[in-house]
Amino acid sequence: MKRLRALAGHQFTRFALTGGVAALVNLGSRVVLSRFFSFEVAVVLAYLVGMLTAYTLARLFVFNASGRGIRSELIRFTLVNLVALVQVWVISVGLARLIFPALGFTWYPEPVAHFVGVLFPVITSYLGHRHYSFRPH
Repeated sequence: MKRLRALAGHQFTRFALTGGVAALVNLGSRVVLSRFFSFEVAVVLAYLVGMLTAYTLARLFVFNASGRGIRSELIRFTLVNLVALVQVWVISVGLARLIFPALGFTWYPEPVAHFVGVLFPVITSYLGHRHYSFRPH
């Protein structure tokens, strides 16, 4: 595991790489979920799938053990991600339902809006997880 961390370099780089994988899981699951739910609901459900992926990858490859139990870390991780979820939802839905129609943007508006929304909270999430979710006990 140390070798993998050394290969990936800086902690933020590892966070961005593992977050990218989680974002792909989020985006892909939203496409599937949109077949069964409205875009607004699918964004939230896909975020939860991506969040569980992100937690697992962050715990394995990005942050050192905090000394807390997994339950405590997961609760903290979830709280940070609730803030990010609000950011993702407002941006994704706002772009898809308000901004893009007003601009006449019609090239895959929901996937583009969701992609932009998922990218938005990268810095705030990293700081929240570093200083709260995985902060040493």
